[in-house]
Amino acid sequence: MTHLEQLEQQSVYIFREAFRHFERLCMLWSIGKDSTVLLWLARKAFFGHIPFPLVHIDTSYKLPEMISYRDRLAREYRLTMIVGQDAEAIRQGRTFPATQHLPDGHPDKLSRVDCCGILKRDALKATLQGTGQRMRLNLDTGKYEPDTDREPYTGVIVGARADEEGSRSKERYFSPRDKNNAWDVGDQPPEFWNQFKTDFAPGTHVRVHPLLDWTELNIWEYIKQEKIPTVSLYYDQGQGTRYRSLGCGPCQAPIQSTAKNVDDIIVELKSGKLRNIAERSGRLQDGKHGLEELRRDGYM
Repeated sequence: MTHLEQLEQQSVYIFREAFRHFERLCMLWSIGKDSTVLLWLARKAFFGHIPFPLVHIDTSYKLPEMISYRDRLAREYRLTMIVGQDAEAIRQGRTFPATQHLPDGHPDKLSRVDCCGILKRDALKATLQGTGQRMRLNLDTGKYEPDTDREPYTGVIVGARADEEGSRSKERYFSPRDKNNAWDVGDQPPEFWNQFKTDFAPGTHVRVHPLLDWTELNIWEYIKQEKIPTVSLYYDQGQGTRYRSLGCGPCQAPIQSTAKNVDDIIVELKSGKLRNIAERSGRLQDGKHGLEELRRDGYM
């Protein structure tokens, strides 16, 4: 097998192991390239049908193209699409963009990391635990309606890659969290020779990472091989810039790049042009420790 085929088979195996061992299973879909490859692999693992819900946390600041892409694919693939959101925080203006008019030092002025903590981390916890409102896409009408399922998800499949960011390199394929979804880096089970711990105490919240050993280049090579549809924000539209990693509109910046399609991105990655530029360098909320602190407390 080629290296991509080996990665694909490993990921498919992880999917099936997760489905076998966790009754309350869901998958996070951020609409980006990694989680969309994850979606593609899930459909392969279960012969075109995904037997668990997909969950997206909508901060209300995603670019419109990302949301239309999400709903278009959800209807085309007949997905069980669940959206969580802290609508009350958004209504009250407890966000980074809504508080930037306040002077520095004002107690209500939020940083980007504060905003992520509310709109992403806390909203994700509430959605997974069933304490926050879940909205489910009606595949016939295209409208979102309140989901009647309020039970917690205890197995959560995530598209994290070890090479993408420092804290993710410390993950395992099957990574336990505590009852509050908090991540203890020192409490990760060993995983040697494809032996994975899947037997956890009842109620343990486990994150599952089928893409852990994939690289950014692998992701794009697989997108090319499988002809996977992706958001056009990843490609230069004529301004000499493109997004390398997608997030909220106010907290992401494009990179200088003239890559207009998948082939161009692969050439760019192989050339070493981006060697000294972190993949998430355009995600302005990460800062020095921002993402790891959020992840320790339950974020993706």
